[in-house]
Amino acid sequence: MSDAEHLRRFEDQSLPLEEWNHRAHLKVAYLYLQGLPFSEALERLRSGIKSYNAAHGIMDTPTGGYHETLTQVWLQLVAATLHQFGPAESADAFFEAQTQLCDKRTPLLFFSRERLMSAEAKREFVEPDLAALPGTV
Repeated sequence: MSDAEHLRRFEDQSLPLEEWNHRAHLKVAYLYLQGLPFSEALERLRSGIKSYNAAHGIMDTPTGGYHETLTQVWLQLVAATLHQFGPAESADAFFEAQTQLCDKRTPLLFFSRERLMSAEAKREFVEPDLAALPGTV
């Protein structure tokens, strides 16, 4: 699927739930960062994930649904990587070259599991407790 099609299907919630995985989240982040300043990309990603979840019956629970800190961390990691290495011909090509972003455990380099999985971190962004996140600009 093309980048434009992936983004359209995310935004209109027609992307099948079984395809809404870690890589699909990252692709949306990458695509938003290609055309928007970080703050706008964050707002679009945040509202888009919440809308997608609602459309697919994904409920916010203590252990599931939207997670603010993870959303911001992944967007920051993609932005920093994009800044450092530049874009690729497609989102898939970017993530094939930047495989460190495909490991869902990467945020644990910056956060203890307890802090990252806390109710506070799910609700609002919390700063990392192990190492600083990379800067983006």
